[in-house]
Amino acid sequence: MNDTAPRGTSTGLILAFVAGALSGAVVALLTAPRSGRETRTRLKDLVRDAAGRAARVPASFDGAYTRAARAARQAFVEALEPRGQDRDAPPGRPGH
Repeated sequence: MNDTAPRGTSTGLILAFVAGALSGAVVALLTAPRSGRETRTRLKDLVRDAAGRAARVPASFDGAYTRAARAARQAFVEALEPRGQDRDAPPGRPGH
């Protein structure tokens, strides 16, 4: 099982979404009717806040991916394990 392929694709997609949202926020701030100084201050605050949140995102995704992969492996193994015989079934005919 290749553990890195799905994570790379989903992480890239999420990062692209976050980048688009940040770009939209910047455009909204720049086109708002405020003074230049006030806009720059708000923009700096927004960037600092986004940088702080972005630092926490990879660790959260990594933990969620690890838990999901572990659960998928466990479900796969359980699906392949032979089922116990039915108590009411005659011996020699498992699963019937």
